[in-house]
Amino acid sequence: MLDYDREAASYDATRGGEARAGAAAEAIERLLPPGARVVVDVACGTGIVTTRLRRAGRLVAGVDRAAGMAAVAASRLPGGVVRGDAARLPFAGGSADALTMIWLLHLLDHDTSAAVLAGAARVLRPGGTLITTVDKTDAVYRAGDERLSRARDAHAPQASDALDRVLDVGAGCGLAMAGRTTFAGVGQGRSPRAWGDLLGGTGLGWTRHADPAVVAGLREHLAGLPGQDVPGPDPVYTLLALVKA
Repeated sequence: MLDYDREAASYDATRGGEARAGAAAEAIERLLPPGARVVVDVACGTGIVTTRLRRAGRLVAGVDRAAGMAAVAASRLPGGVVRGDAARLPFAGGSADALTMIWLLHLLDHDTSAAVLAGAARVLRPGGTLITTVDKTDAVYRAGDERLSRARDAHAPQASDALDRVLDVGAGCGLAMAGRTTFAGVGQGRSPRAWGDLLGGTGLGWTRHADPAVVAGLREHLAGLPGQDVPGPDPVYTLLALVKA
């Protein structure tokens, strides 16, 4: 996992910047209830999305565990950011109309992601809405090479943010699906060379479960593709809205 304190200063520039943040915020707004007055952005990172959720009559707060990320976010939302763990949110039960979690659940193991969903349900008022990304890594691979995507599907365990799993765990916390939408991860498409470099490193956990010959074959396949340094299509991410009973 990234060292988010170390990455904070350059994080936005390497993650699609303002364009991707704008696309994410617009998608969130499509799922936010019109009457949401208190919105908490969980794992808010640098606050680049959080700040776009502010509206007249809407209180927006960000929370992040990493001090470096929270400091950058606080410069965007003075007085509106606190440090805290997503599994133990520092907010009273039933205090929020909506919670947002963008690109969080896929980073967690199954137990921790379940605790995060339970914590979100605790903080939401009855009728409140949780908005979260699901199937994040699947989206990245679907935007890449088809052969690579099939190999990953064959060897990767179920992700913590898999749609079916989030719905199942959410149901146990009193959260039911209320809607979904998508948005483009602007600037996140990878070139064949970038994919090949990832396969040659240690950053793709599923490759540890694959035959080394399969991985070597994929690298050879990617090296033979045209446009070695041309980024592929942007991934299309899915946002899910869950309502607390």
